[in-house]
Amino acid sequence: MRHSIRRLLTAALPAAALVLASCSGLPLAERQAARLQRYEAYAGKPVRELRWYTGYKRWSPLSADKLLVWTNLNTPYLVTVYHPCTNLLFAHGIGITSTVDIVQARFDFVTADGWRCMISTIQPIDYQRMQQDERKAHAARAHSAQR
Repeated sequence: MRHSIRRLLTAALPAAALVLASCSGLPLAERQAARLQRYEAYAGKPVRELRWYTGYKRWSPLSADKLLVWTNLNTPYLVTVYHPCTNLLFAHGIGITSTVDIVQARFDFVTADGWRCMISTIQPIDYQRMQQDERKAHAARAHSAQR
């Protein structure tokens, strides 16, 4: 039962995010580009591998060849796959190959909608700094709105 709920959430969350995002005034392509730029701004240098002990917790598509993979609540990685690959933006679910809890760039694959997409790069996201910067920006906007 736990796995079926996880599969349902894995399929439903990206779709729900796209539906909610479509309600904003910006065109979809602009929203997607802005979201990708936001994460790329906090992406570190590529690493050879990432380790996980219970698999990935969630994922989120960013472009046709980039996705975020969280190994826990506060540890996302920007994963880029080689072309050709199906459009990850609209994949219903993904899988990620690994060996002994290690995912390696240029060795492992993201599987999506029948495609096996080799991982090109893995970049850790400085998520803590990103959240701090977003809180500061929010506080600054709130402060300027009070004036």
